[in-house]
Amino acid sequence: MKVLVVGAGGREHVLAWKLKQSPQVTQVYCAPGNAGTAKDVTNIDISAEDGERLAEFARKEQIALTVIGPEVPLVAGIVDLFKKHKLRVFGPTKAAAALEGSKAFCKDIMRQANIATADYRVFKDAEAAEHFIQEREETPLVVKADGLAAGKGVVVCSNKAEAIAAVGSIMKHHEFGDAGKTVVIEEKLVGQEVSVLALVDGRTIITLEAAQDHKAAYDGDTGPNTGGMGAYSPAPFATPELMDTVIEKILIPTVHTMRKNGNEFRGVLYAGLMLTTQGPKVLEFNVRLGDPEAQAILMRLKTDLYDVLVAAADGKLKDLPELEWDDRTAVCVVMASEGYPGTPSTGHPIRGIANADALPDTKVFHAGTNLQKGEVVNTGGRVLGVTALGNDASDAKRKAYEAVRCIRWQGAWCRKDISDKARSTM
Repeated sequence: MKVLVVGAGGREHVLAWKLKQSPQVTQVYCAPGNAGTAKDVTNIDISAEDGERLAEFARKEQIALTVIGPEVPLVAGIVDLFKKHKLRVFGPTKAAAALEGSKAFCKDIMRQANIATADYRVFKDAEAAEHFIQEREETPLVVKADGLAAGKGVVVCSNKAEAIAAVGSIMKHHEFGDAGKTVVIEEKLVGQEVSVLALVDGRTIITLEAAQDHKAAYDGDTGPNTGGMGAYSPAPFATPELMDTVIEKILIPTVHTMRKNGNEFRGVLYAGLMLTTQGPKVLEFNVRLGDPEAQAILMRLKTDLYDVLVAAADGKLKDLPELEWDDRTAVCVVMASEGYPGTPSTGHPIRGIANADALPDTKVFHAGTNLQKGEVVNTGGRVLGVTALGNDASDAKRKAYEAVRCIRWQGAWCRKDISDKARSTM
């Protein structure tokens, strides 16, 4: 069987790498891919957003399964296009992908489904948003651009002045372009953050092992929000009792409400949760695997990923045996470019990836890389997801950072505390 993975990031690299391990899969293509997928599978020079050319390639090559990695083509409706051409594809339709494509839509679905989340208001006018903030008590707020902003359209504000400044940068100065035409302003939730990802085929829900992402740029969860600076799995906060609550109170009501509204959900439903003193509350929904959560989670998956994704695409998850997992802990450390999460300094040759990959229980997943004259260079903000398996969080962290120390390029940096939260609960 031939498989096509659409996208160019770390999530797509781990998907391609894992799918290639299936005895049923004879060929894995990645479009457009990166320097890492070029080494592990076959890159195809087609943009992830060129749905027509991707569908034509899938038809011509008789691709058995196409897996859409990033949110942008999902929100644009690439799955609808593939289904129109009667091609098997894993991911939600355009209507269902609005759960991630519009934070206001997502909040409305949660309200409709009676799902615990932060109190919020939606604004299309900057002055009205600023007036709302001025009239409130002095409490921490979160200002979110409604649309897609590469994981960076969220500003956590400790006071009114910061919140008003955030509204200005998003709505008046268009920091996130059209994504900021509408903003969601909500109360700031306090607690531990946990990511719960589930496979959904419209009716059946299968949760994956939980992970904890690290969104803030710097150690100690300081600095601006990013697309994610590292993750680990399993997350000790995600107890069996918590997972039961998440399934019953969050995932099932969401899937049911989407179906009731005529937007049946198939794909990955990603719930970003805050574990508050009142119980788990939803920060956001995504409609694809998280990056870097995917690297940590799929590193531990023992079940054939091809079987899993085909069952989800075909609406047959109920027939799938229980997923098997490696009992060990996986830690993924993101190595970033100088300047990230602002404007990254790119085009620098990267050394030492092969040395890191050669370490036991370690894999370097590429995100913002490309090949130039035979050299791997950095092309984006988040560049590599250095991932390792260990007997526990401490062991996995030690192995991951040992691999990080092998890798060098001008301006490279990373957080030094990925997975420390896991050990604080042990």
